[in-house]
Amino acid sequence: MGPWLNLPAGRYALAWTQAYLDRAVSDAFGYHALQLGLPELDGLRANRMPHRWVAHDGLAEPRPIAMPPPQDSGITTLSPDMPVALHCDFHALPFPSNSIDLILMPHTLELSYDPHATLAEVERVLVPEGKLVIVGFNPLSHWGLRQWLGWGPRVGVADDDPIRSAHAAEFLGYRRVRDWLRLLSFEIEGGRFGCWRPLLSTQKGLDRMAWMDRVGSHWWPVLGAVYGLEAVKRVRGMRMVGLVRRQAQRAPAAPAVVAQRRQKRVEEAAQ
Repeated sequence: MGPWLNLPAGRYALAWTQAYLDRAVSDAFGYHALQLGLPELDGLRANRMPHRWVAHDGLAEPRPIAMPPPQDSGITTLSPDMPVALHCDFHALPFPSNSIDLILMPHTLELSYDPHATLAEVERVLVPEGKLVIVGFNPLSHWGLRQWLGWGPRVGVADDDPIRSAHAAEFLGYRRVRDWLRLLSFEIEGGRFGCWRPLLSTQKGLDRMAWMDRVGSHWWPVLGAVYGLEAVKRVRGMRMVGLVRRQAQRAPAAPAVVAQRRQKRVEEAAQ
């Protein structure tokens, strides 16, 4: 997204995404966590996994973003160590199969040339029962309408970033992404919408519309400009391997022998 995140609308969307990811990853356990895309965002800061990577699919270094001071959301950064930066192709991740416990995809699918291949690769490297968190722009919103009609600058793209413009213009809806995940054996755990303010070019205009965030979740929850989706990889036919209880071998009983002896004694007495 680059310079677009420095615009008022970009900082507004980035702040919501950061708060959502802080809550989504705080209860995820394991050893390896991976964030695909949006290296300007520290999506793994509230996670306690020891090995963390932030993958970037471009050659340019991420630019710093002028973020507002963090608000008191009840989430604290667990580790001051920054994740390891990684440059790779999202369609061929440099990780073995079933090796990553947590994967974040903040606006990754909008910027992907092949979203299906990206999701298939994520499914490959994610461990069974691993967690996937996706953040995307909602086409059924004021932002999506302006993007479709071509009014004003495109969401996710700045004026000096023309290469990404065609790809960033395609918003993938919540239900569409959810159906893709179900085809890949993911189970949806939950979702959330946010950012109900209209797409304005000035910070003053966004501040005046702050009341829309307070009432948006109640009156028009599915019309938020940004959505978050959480899913878990399920593998059918798997079972947990543990201690096998040995069944005691039963000693062969001889009720038939006793019955035969008793029957023989009755016959002898009758004679």
